[in-house]
Amino acid sequence: MATGALDGPVPAAAVRGQRVLDLLDKAIGIQSPLVRKNIARARQRNPEATPAQVIRNLERMYVSASTGTGAAVGGAAAAPGVGTGVALALSAGEALSSLELSTLFALSIAEVHGVPIDEIERRRTIVLGIMLGGTGSATIAGVAERTGQHWGRQVVAKVPVETLRQINRILGRNFVTKYGTKQGIIVLGRVAPFGIGAVIGGGANAAIATLAVRAGRRAFGPPPTSWP
Repeated sequence: MATGALDGPVPAAAVRGQRVLDLLDKAIGIQSPLVRKNIARARQRNPEATPAQVIRNLERMYVSASTGTGAAVGGAAAAPGVGTGVALALSAGEALSSLELSTLFALSIAEVHGVPIDEIERRRTIVLGIMLGGTGSATIAGVAERTGQHWGRQVVAKVPVETLRQINRILGRNFVTKYGTKQGIIVLGRVAPFGIGAVIGGGANAAIATLAVRAGRRAFGPPPTSWP
């Protein structure tokens, strides 16, 4: 249990939860400047690609990168001669990489749809909402008191920042619970015998990325017909 300067002891779970949220903010800070480069990379084979084509490329790039990272770390962590402590450290580092990939994907999709991502609270809402899937969209709609589809366009771009702060506080708590539990299972799975760890790592990351892709489609709806 940690100790706070003003409020006394801080529960260990709260400390771990804050670390997860700190990792999220770190990922947002690192990846936000790279959004337009990521979109340019998705367009490099076809500069005339439509927004719909670019979004499909972004989805493929994201799932492929997530799967490859998970498999590589899973295989390394489970390799003969690698101690459990080293294996867990490798997986913890990969968890940040996975979070960064998800952040870059979510913000890139928002950019293609013309949704403003210039403020930190809007970025947090987009990333948290997509990573939490149905739970995130329900929370966003409820707190913002708005109904209808495609919260990414209807809510994030239009509601006041103070409302987004309220949304993000709730999403943050849900994210800590869901992300921490899911990553914990994946990390332990990667310490399985060599070969099995790679399958678990790659498969788990692919599943998470696929769910995020589906959540992104629900969040923003059909791609724009032309570039904003």
